[in-house]
Amino acid sequence: MRVMITGAAGLLAAAVRREFAAHADIHPFDKQALDLTDRVEVEATVARVAPDVLINCAAFNDVDGAEERAVAALQANTFAVLWLTRASRAAGARLVQYSTDFVFDGTGTRPYTEDDTPGPCSVYASSKLLGDWLALEEPKAYVLRVESLFGKPASPLGRRGSLGGIVDRIKAGEEVPVFVDRTVSPSYTADVARATRRLLELEAPAGLYHCVNSGFGTWADIAAEAARILERPLRMRALTLATAGLKAPRPLYCAMSNAKLARAGIAMPDWREALAKYLRDV
Repeated sequence: MRVMITGAAGLLAAAVRREFAAHADIHPFDKQALDLTDRVEVEATVARVAPDVLINCAAFNDVDGAEERAVAALQANTFAVLWLTRASRAAGARLVQYSTDFVFDGTGTRPYTEDDTPGPCSVYASSKLLGDWLALEEPKAYVLRVESLFGKPASPLGRRGSLGGIVDRIKAGEEVPVFVDRTVSPSYTADVARATRRLLELEAPAGLYHCVNSGFGTWADIAAEAARILERPLRMRALTLATAGLKAPRPLYCAMSNAKLARAGIAMPDWREALAKYLRDV
């Protein structure tokens, strides 16, 4: 199997590359190697690589920055997905596109399913949702919604996500600012990558899946569990979304159900189990 990976320098791509290394001929492209906003370059590169699977890990993830750089967010999260969708169709490749919990408005009271109506509240969220819709026009595509990613980075200096910063502060005995009112279903990149490979191997029905670890908690819950596993005290400074002064609104309650993924034959571990595995590696 020939697998093309875009956004190859990112946190999720690092896990995807590790997961597929023993199973596929991998062709990774970071933003220096491939400009995803250039339709002609995308079409030519995909045609040259001729992948069986095209996994897009690239995204404009600066949630607050997108409020002022809407064009850049749309170019990366919407139009780039359109170019990749068209190019994968022309190459006969199966497309995997990753999405986000931010497509929901966060006013729910139980984990969101794939059938729930999105309600994006920011430029970033809207640009990602438009990308979802474009990818889902391709009958062979998977759109996998993930959230609050954590995992081993591509390099020691690579981006590790919000949880990486929390762990560093706990280990250093520093005060840890965390949201006490934002509820999420954390996603361990190794588990997301494994689920991606299994979907392809099982030839599961194409479409939209919530690809998160099982269960949910507030960021305060997650920080407390990390401190417990590390056997370190937690000096927590409680934050709330209402008082944080963030430029772009965030969904308050955004737990997601992975029941559809389970019905496809892929059980995701509980986030606490995933967190313990991650902390053994850092």
